[in-house]
Amino acid sequence: MSSPVSAAFRRVPYAAQVFIGLGLGVVLGLVARSIGELPNGDPNWLTSTLTTIGSTFVALLRVIVVPLIVTAVIASIANLRNVSNAARLAGRTLLWFAITALIAVVIGIALGLIFRPGENTSIAASSAKAVDTQGSWWDFLLGLVPSNFFALDGGSDGVSFNVLQLLVISVAIGVAALKVGKAAEPFLTFNKSLLAIVQKVLWWVIRLAPIGTLGLIGKAVASYGWDSLASLGSFTIAIYLGLVLVLFVVYPIILRSNGLSPRKFFAGAWPAIQLAFVSRSSIGTLPVTEQVTVRNLGVPRAYAGFAVPLGATTKMDGCAAIYPALAAIFVAQFFHVPLGFTDYLLIVVVSVIGSAATAGVTGAVVMLTLTLSTLGLPLEGVGLLLAIDPILDMGRTAVNVAGQALVPTVVAKREGILDEAVYASSSVSDPFADDWSRSVDEPADEPAATDAAAPESAGGARLVKGSASVG
Repeated sequence: MSSPVSAAFRRVPYAAQVFIGLGLGVVLGLVARSIGELPNGDPNWLTSTLTTIGSTFVALLRVIVVPLIVTAVIASIANLRNVSNAARLAGRTLLWFAITALIAVVIGIALGLIFRPGENTSIAASSAKAVDTQGSWWDFLLGLVPSNFFALDGGSDGVSFNVLQLLVISVAIGVAALKVGKAAEPFLTFNKSLLAIVQKVLWWVIRLAPIGTLGLIGKAVASYGWDSLASLGSFTIAIYLGLVLVLFVVYPIILRSNGLSPRKFFAGAWPAIQLAFVSRSSIGTLPVTEQVTVRNLGVPRAYAGFAVPLGATTKMDGCAAIYPALAAIFVAQFFHVPLGFTDYLLIVVVSVIGSAATAGVTGAVVMLTLTLSTLGLPLEGVGLLLAIDPILDMGRTAVNVAGQALVPTVVAKREGILDEAVYASSSVSDPFADDWSRSVDEPADEPAATDAAAPESAGGARLVKGSASVG
């Protein structure tokens, strides 16, 4: 039997819990920063505690992502057995990924030319240093080929997983199961049950988000404060201005032009956006992004199961569009390298097409080195920006995740499969409110059109063969 305190805590909306954790994290981070380092240079006890809390939460999210991607993609492919427009949905999704990336990179170039951050900085040239991590088109091509069945990468930091390879493996298994036919039905049934179990574990991890937020934001404040921003103030302002323009101007215009309320979108997607800001991980936020896209925004789970994981690896308007464009201009201005029209065109091409090359490796740094290499700019310029990268990465990741929720929503609306009743619902602030009282496999508040037996959506179309046209 729960205590009165526990019952009262459960009545606090999830978003409010995260904001409380955010506020406490800022306060504790300032306290930890005021304490300072130990005499031997190690972090003090409070900074170490905050770091441990934040890193543990992110590690738990990353652990659950692997089985979630595999089971969800296979289940989604199984659900798509009766879908007549799967290829069309995939094509439209990739097209909108490219459209929004193009807009973002143009904004980044414009801000770089207006603010001229490379000429308005107090950072010393001695701060430039070579970096070990580099990106190339080969990284993308080789990243598509799994090195082993589990898409595991070994290294000095231990074993990690390659998300792009996981997607390739999962899609291959799902398609193979459909080709096998009736003999694969027991496997698909098992996968469905496993997905329900993984989702239940996910609920438990997500409930720790307020505590994880406290640790993550507290560690960021304690470690970086405002000191690192002083020497790169113009660049930082330009980056965050670009992120704000994309998030609160471009995205709302896209939503309005497709007959969708921006206020409803941000209300529904906000749990994922705010978690992305503090966790700095699109992959770590993936479970929440998929949940809010389905439960709050009304995107059919069968489609969201493809679009959201794909977006988490390739849809990065912050890390792969605004940031590399502005950073490349910064490096060119700092080293007095003139850029012509062709160079700016190359920035656009690399940003729109090359973001997938960051999948499975270290996001923005790889994308920046890929851009600098393409333009022939000094890679030492990356070292100039490393000091403030964690601060910039918070905003970049928030925009990434917002875009990963936006595109499936827009495509679903344009294709007539969006559950507009769910999208327009006012009770969207807490996508995990039913965690306390209902099993995750009960589909009470999921959009209707999630399987072959689904009724018609608010858009008047069904996601099944033989139904009304969705064109």
